[in-house]
Amino acid sequence: MGQVIQSHLLTILIAIPLLGAVVALFLSANGARWAALITTLLDFALSIYLWQAYDPNGAQWQFVENQDFGGGIVTWALGIDGIALTLIALTAFLMPICIGASWRSIEKRVPEYMAYFLLMEALIMGSFAAQDLFLFYIFFEGGLIPMYFIIGIWGGAERIKASYKFFLYTLFGSVLMLIAMLYMSSTAHTSNIPALMAYDFPKETQTFLFLAFLASFAVKLPMWPVHTWLPDAHVQAPTAGSVILAGVLLKLGGYGFIRFSLPMFPDGSAQFIPLMFVLSGVAVVYTSLVALVQRDMKKLIAYSSVAHMAFVTFGLFAMNRQGIEGAMLVMLGHGLVSGALFLCVGVVYDRLHTREIEKYGGLANNMPGYALLFMVFTMASVGLPATSNFVGEFLSLIGTYRASSWAAIVATTGIILGAAYMLYLYWRICFGVARTPEAAEMKDLDAREWWLLAPIAVAVFWMGIYPESFLRPIRADVGRLEQRLDRVAPAGDSHLTLGKGASHGAEHMDHGATH
Repeated sequence: MGQVIQSHLLTILIAIPLLGAVVALFLSANGARWAALITTLLDFALSIYLWQAYDPNGAQWQFVENQDFGGGIVTWALGIDGIALTLIALTAFLMPICIGASWRSIEKRVPEYMAYFLLMEALIMGSFAAQDLFLFYIFFEGGLIPMYFIIGIWGGAERIKASYKFFLYTLFGSVLMLIAMLYMSSTAHTSNIPALMAYDFPKETQTFLFLAFLASFAVKLPMWPVHTWLPDAHVQAPTAGSVILAGVLLKLGGYGFIRFSLPMFPDGSAQFIPLMFVLSGVAVVYTSLVALVQRDMKKLIAYSSVAHMAFVTFGLFAMNRQGIEGAMLVMLGHGLVSGALFLCVGVVYDRLHTREIEKYGGLANNMPGYALLFMVFTMASVGLPATSNFVGEFLSLIGTYRASSWAAIVATTGIILGAAYMLYLYWRICFGVARTPEAAEMKDLDAREWWLLAPIAVAVFWMGIYPESFLRPIRADVGRLEQRLDRVAPAGDSHLTLGKGASHGAEHMDHGATH
């Protein structure tokens, strides 16, 4: 029995929330809450075990499972590398926090709400673990359905419009990706993802394959100008929906670039590096300026997500070790910090039932605990040293600078503008005097809210102070991807790329910084 469990750990990781979802549907509201919490904690415990059992110096793909269904049409092929492992751990860490955040705020149709969240967890886990093209597509697209209902049923006043916009944007791009997948499997005579990562498609077809996958991943990430669904979805979604949308679902776009676009279409990816840098640069500057003028807290944080995720595309398309490792850390750090910021909005929204910034002020006086944790996450979002976002953004900028100095300069403006809108938000919420009597009477964090926010604060400092624990699992996989891209990587226009010695020097800078 132990051997069977050991050889099907990833299947169990996906099955636990699926079973929990079914159970939750047949329970009372309170029973469904406890079932969802216990289920997500079990999955989190299993993810910790996977992290401990994973060997960073071992085979590229570990915990591999292969089972053929339907005459080879779809293969139940699972396996993870270090990149998938870290994103699975992030998902498993945030899910119990999302259930806790919904404990009191969701009062109608609670069993269905909890079931949708558990279903979404299973589909996200499957997306990161899938090793078959079409199995990945099923998980990837299936994740849209529970989020569509979470926004559409439990969202705000304009939830129907936001849910349709979210669904249609993400579905349209994925249709093109499916067509590309059909072509790839017929050309390479396999739908196995590790095999396709080593397959060399003709250069002329890589252009079209890259664009087809870009149509899906650019929307999911999201990149400018296909980001417009995100602010509406965040504003209308319940607090936990915003946490998982920003914390995990956006990461599927970055994961798609790492898993598919870069290794499978290196020539096609290299062809569009200037375009990706331009789109990322516009996203950093434009969405940061838009964030500065927002009156709604959720919209401000939503636009900041677009700006921060631009660091991911900058780092990935720099096509060097520093850039790719930085992009991975930005995804992990942003998942923690953006999720925490949306939780902070949810805390005050539950008390005052408004997200208008002008309704608050002076919360440091009557909510000192809240002001302290909000400050921690604000500083992390800004990229303060010793917090999670600093390491990722620093490495991403180094990698970008090695590829293009002008791109690095534009990316750096994102840090400056990010400090402007986040510090301005914090000042208007927590400092000065309360603008309404209701804000002045709000009570500080209760025990449940401390339990939700404190673990994220610990993770933010852990990642900022000792990032090596997060870099170790991905280092070998980033190295393999770098080798695959070495032939097409941009030569760069900075002094760091004048020779091999300089390149090695930059790598030593990377390892020194991360240690």
